Amino acid sequence: MNKKILIVAAHPDDEVLGCFGTVARLIKEGYEAYTLILGEGKTSRGEGEKEIALLQKEIKKANEYIGIKKVFTEKFPDNSFDSIPLLDIVKKIVQTKEKIKPDIIFTHYKNDLNIDHQITYKAVITATRPMKDECVKEIYSFEILSSTEWNYPLSFSPDVFFDITDTIDLKIAAIKKYKSELCKYPHPRSLKGIRLNAQYHGIRVGKKYIEAFKSVRIIK
Repeated sequence: MNKKILIVAAHPDDEVLGCFGTVARLIKEGYEAYTLILGEGKTSRGEGEKEIALLQKEIKKANEYIGIKKVFTEKFPDNSFDSIPLLDIVKKIVQTKEKIKPDIIFTHYKNDLNIDHQITYKAVITATRPMKDECVKEIYSFEILSSTEWNYPLSFSPDVFFDITDTIDLKIAAIKKYKSELCKYPHPRSLKGIRLNAQYHGIRVGKKYIEAFKSVRIIK
């Protein structure tokens, strides 16, 4: 039976920025992949229903592009996860986890600048407590450009490196579907910024393009 992946992201486009090169590669290798996006992603910027509806279309296009089987979306308030009881967020993750029974979860790094990222990480860890029948055997934290590297002191020290040389173009094509979220270089969340970051991690380990992760739990 194919191994299953669940990406748990706070906001639309976090899933692409964090791990789409790796997940696209794993899908090619036979894995099944799903995405859970917890926040609606726009209201903190004062944008309304029209912009949120556009973002929903972008989510679908980006995820379908690399072969994500299904996207689950929730509507927790943007940049305000700390106004919601943690248990409410945990329950949504557990509901999705029980439907999919993933072997692997990719999610946020615990020390990102963005509060929603921090809380998503904590909720994932709570939702996957290592009990006897827990299905999740591997958890990895990804970085999000313009959040992970903007926190100080810097603390993201990856120890898992996926070669995405063959799938970096899929990641770039997927992020292009998020037209409302992309920025212009030298903003890190730009097409050039995303590619440069993958090259930076690549030269650290002797590869052309790499996505880097911090392992949280791996049970073999």
